[in-house]
Parts: sequence; structure tokens; C-alpha cells
Amino acid sequence: MTQPYVQDYALTLNRLLEHAAKWHPKAGVVTATANGAATRLTYEQLLTRSQAFSSGLRQLGVRFGDRVATLAWNTQAHVEAWYGIAGMGAVVHTLNPRLATETLASMVRQAECRLLVVASSLAKMGVDLAILAPTIERIIVIDESVEVEAMASPASVILHSEMETGARVEWGMFDENSPAGLCFTSGTTGEPKGVVYTHRSSYLHTLRVLQADVIGPTASDRILMVVPMFHANGWGLPFAAPAVGASLLLPGKNLDGASLARFVQAEGATLAAAVPTVWLGLVDHLDETGGDVPTLKRIIVGGAPMPESLMERVEKRLGAIVQTSWGMTELTPLGAIAPSHLPEREAATAGRIALGVDVLLTDSDGKALSQQRETEGRLRVKGQSVVHRYYGIEQPAVDSDGWFDTGDLARINADGALYITGRAKDLIKSGGEWINPAEIEAIVGTSPAVAQVAVIARQHSKWGERPVLVIENRDGHEASDDDLLGLLKGRVPSWWLPDAVIRLPRIPLAATGKIDKRRLRKEFGAE
Repeated sequence: MTQPYVQDYALTLNRLLEHAAKWHPKAGVVTATANGAATRLTYEQLLTRSQAFSSGLRQLGVRFGDRVATLAWNTQAHVEAWYGIAGMGAVVHTLNPRLATETLASMVRQAECRLLVVASSLAKMGVDLAILAPTIERIIVIDESVEVEAMASPASVILHSEMETGARVEWGMFDENSPAGLCFTSGTTGEPKGVVYTHRSSYLHTLRVLQADVIGPTASDRILMVVPMFHANGWGLPFAAPAVGASLLLPGKNLDGASLARFVQAEGATLAAAVPTVWLGLVDHLDETGGDVPTLKRIIVGGAPMPESLMERVEKRLGAIVQTSWGMTELTPLGAIAPSHLPEREAATAGRIALGVDVLLTDSDGKALSQQRETEGRLRVKGQSVVHRYYGIEQPAVDSDGWFDTGDLARINADGALYITGRAKDLIKSGGEWINPAEIEAIVGTSPAVAQVAVIARQHSKWGERPVLVIENRDGHEASDDDLLGLLKGRVPSWWLPDAVIRLPRIPLAATGKIDKRRLRKEFGAE
């Protein structure tokens, strides 16, 4: 038998934490607490505790391939459980506590989770979930502040600190293509669907994140991970930070501007990641109370488009570079990001395609456009961290050539920058012609008087649908209808101009932090 030229070294996620513990033992995880203090754990300590968690799970009967649900915030205990579950070959099924309990129960039943790890502040929700999802046999409470005796639950409840441990569980003794994580889509385009992340796909995604022109953290960084761990693995940051020995700063459940400002200032965060609304809250707080965050150098924004006016305001007020990005749960999730060093950056760009992802523009029937530059098409992707099929569904989620349809409309400029120009499902058909809300939103979003903007379809007896502009004023600012519509004149076809402007004190957000257009259409879409 011919010997291989290169060692067979499985790309399993436990290697990332083991690397950090061995080569960056003094770096680690810092978690903000409710009283404004912080808890600290080195990567060396995190490894020991995570391995103990694996041992405790084994004592509770968890075996390779079992799905273990987590309902928790960004804390050290959640990261500890995460590595403890994945390291032993079980599957981390992250749940979004901002979703309805009935929705979460449907996910848990589909995944057949027998065990739920829950933050103490979400313990009541965890019990309600166990009632609706009888597959759950046990609940482990982390970030403890509850009495087990006071919890009446159909599932047995134990505290993390009281888990019994046995012999050490060997990590990574399985194939790199084994499932490591399960994350359901937000369901904005229909019923939520489960995306399975393998060890290999998440490991390679980590290497993508570490590229210099992507996020590129280093051991000197202190990464504030505001994006929740239940949003597509926290954009891969719980893996990327230990991979390079960067400190991981976890804000817990308090994401208001005051709490984040205090945490950034106390811990010297250099790099941060979150959806745009988080940064709106931070700059509003600093404008109201004063103070600065001088250590913060870069901000990664994703999950939703960031209005140009907000981007400029954030960069000016915080003194940090904003890097816009694009991705999906189905991409693990990063697909493109704007490099931080470009001398000229256009605010609307989704960034440059990262190594490991390929894209294709097609027509609505999936046929590749003959021209792939400077033309709009439907965006399809493929790559080593892109979904092939959804959990529990045998039918592939890709076409016969392996391309996954993102549902996004996009164009690529001559230099290769990607622009997401809208969502196919959000297009408005008026008089038989299409109107793209994203183009209107991008223009109106440049107004310094606008904090948030959305364009939705309103039913119309003659035209079928007509656009309606919904805005949230920036505090202390206001623009008239004529001012807002005037921004559009000459820049979009006249028949694209919205029929009405609706002002809301706060535009509703979905559980993912994106603008809840489904709710807006329900409230304001009738004729």
C-alpha cells in the first residue's frame, strides 16, 4: 500500500480551542455581568471546563451525533457548553430566545433534542419549551441564579455546577465531515429550515474569517462579539478568536448603548461585530451622555443593510472603520466583506467575495447571465461551507450544477465588488413592472434625519401594488415628505416614487435584528 504524502489531520473544531490553550493560554473569554462587573476565564481554563462539560454530558447519556439544544446569551458558560458538546461529537443546536416558544418547540421536535442547555434568565422559557417539545428529557441551567426546586418542569432540571462528571471524554475522535452545529433559518421567506454545519465546513469557514482582507483578527485583538451565538455561530467568531489567541468579549444579554459603551471602555475592545441597530444605540448613548471608545478600531456589520447616513455617523462618532458584509445562515455564514484598507469605499457594497465562495448571477429561471459584471441578476453561490441540503430534507437545496439560490438580487462591478440590490421576495410589481425597494431605501437612508427606513408594497386596485415609505426619524431630526421624496426625484423612475410616507416612533425589528417587513406589510399593506 502506497503511503500518503501528507498526514491525515482531521479538521475538527476541538483543535481550535486546544490550540488556544496550548499557545495562547493567558488570553481568554471575558463576560459582562448584570451588575457591571466581568468574569474572566483563560483559554486554558476554558478547555478544562469544556472537557468537564463533555464528561457530564456523557454521564447523562449524550452520545455521538445527538442534538443538544442551547437557549442562552453570549456568555462564557455558553461557549463552554458549545465546545463541550461539539468536542465530543454531539451537535450544538442553537435557539434564538427572541422567537416564539411555539416556533422553537417545532425546531426542537424536528431535531429530536433530548437535552436543553438554558441560561437561568431564560429558565421559564426553557420549561415552557420542554412542555411543548416532549423530546426534551433534561434541562441544564447555566449562568445560574435560580433554584432547581422552584422549577416545575416535565423534564428533569439540574444546575451546571452540579453536573456529575466521570472519565475524560476524548475529543475529535470522529470524521471531520460529522455534524457539529444546527441552526434554523429565521423563516422570513417561509417555514424555518435547519442548516447543518459540519466540523470541516466550520473549520474552513474559520480560515476564511482569518483572511487579512476578511476580518483578519490577531492575537492583539479584543473582539466584542455582540452578534448572538444563535445567529449562524456568531458569524464564526467563537472559533476565530481562539484560533489566533484573540480575547473574546461577551456582553451577555444587555445590548443597550449604555451597557456596551461601559463594556468597550472597561475592556478595551478593538474589534466588534453586530447588526446595524446595535451601533445606532451606541452612538445615540454617546451623543446623549458624552464619552468615547478610543480603543475600538473596526466594526463588522452584517445581517441587514446599513444606511449610509448611519455608517458615516458611526465612523465619525466612534472613530472606527465600518466593514459591511453579506452572508446567510446557509453560508456558515460569511460570503463577502468590504476590506478595511480600501482607499475608496462605497457604502452600498456588500464587499469582496472571500476565498472559498464562488458566485453566479442568473435570471429568474436559473440560467447564467451572459454578462456577469455591471448587470443585475439573481445571486447563486457554491463553496465548501455552503448548504447542500436542509436538515431532515433529502431533496438538495442546490441546482443540478451545485449552485444555491440565495434569493438575493445583486450586481458585481468591474472591480469585483458585490452589491446586494434587493430581495426577490421584496420586489413590488406595479402596473406589471418591477420596483426595487432596496434602491429607494438606500437613497432615503442617506438623509441625516432618518434612523431607519423600509419600503413595502401596498395593495392598489388599479396598479396591483404601490410602494409605501416607512421611516423612523433620528432623534431630534425631522424631514418633510417633500424632502424625502425629493431625494428620489431624478434618481429613480418617477413611477417608483412612494404613494405615502408613514412615520413610526420605532420601526419594528424581527428576532434577528432586521427590520420586520412581514409585520409592516401586515399593518400597512392593505389598500
